[in-house]
Amino acid sequence: MTTVTTRRSDRRVSPVFLGIVAVTAVTGWATWTGFAAQPGVAVFLFVTAAWIVSLCLHEYAHARTALHGGDITVGAKGYLTLNPLNYTHAVLSIVLPVIFVIMGGIGLPGGAVFIERGRIQGRWKHSLVSAAGPLTNVVFALVCTAPFWLDALDGVPADFRFALAFLALLQVTAAILNFLPVPGLDGYGVIEPWLSYGIRRQVEPFAPFGLLFVFALLMVPSVNGVFFDAIYAVLDALGVGDVERYCGEDLYRFWQGSSDFCAAVS
Repeated sequence: MTTVTTRRSDRRVSPVFLGIVAVTAVTGWATWTGFAAQPGVAVFLFVTAAWIVSLCLHEYAHARTALHGGDITVGAKGYLTLNPLNYTHAVLSIVLPVIFVIMGGIGLPGGAVFIERGRIQGRWKHSLVSAAGPLTNVVFALVCTAPFWLDALDGVPADFRFALAFLALLQVTAAILNFLPVPGLDGYGVIEPWLSYGIRRQVEPFAPFGLLFVFALLMVPSVNGVFFDAIYAVLDALGVGDVERYCGEDLYRFWQGSSDFCAAVS
């Protein structure tokens, strides 16, 4: 029997997503070659476009895993096309994360695909659906940092290296934030199937406020310090040092003017 998931149009990659990938490729080339008159503009466009690509892949991973788990409705909802405009909360998944990157240099977790959990049987499958998104950020971070931990930076232009370092920082923050076991975040979705019915019912009303609670905590200086110490420790382990992180963010915020220090080490 033909189902909604077998229609080719449900799986065809969206031209919108392909356009974002094209912007990533072109601006990445401009950053690598120094073609752009203002390197900061090229870095800004490259990192922003690549970040949006990762957000789309994050949501796609949730949907694709749910499809294999039994939710055959994700295709008809457009989630398999990678089109950010098809997500149920495009503002939450795309616009707000980009704004947070611009304002604070932090990878805001998305969370927009609506999974019909009743169609999925088995606690492991439910946990995998929730884990699939942040695991995508982990893979993205490993790809971005590969030249660093493989000691393959010879010939990599400084601006491109800095851009990769900042993009990696965003991926690591997104992965860690998403994996927090806080209601409303993917980390809680991983453990929720293993909790008792009573605990799930008690926690459910707080799910819409989980992300707000996390960001309120991050406003506390001591908590913020511990959080970013953990981020930097992960990046250090992946070979990304303080200079690369700092100069990547400095280049990204080109409107503030590049620091003399980063210009000297480029």
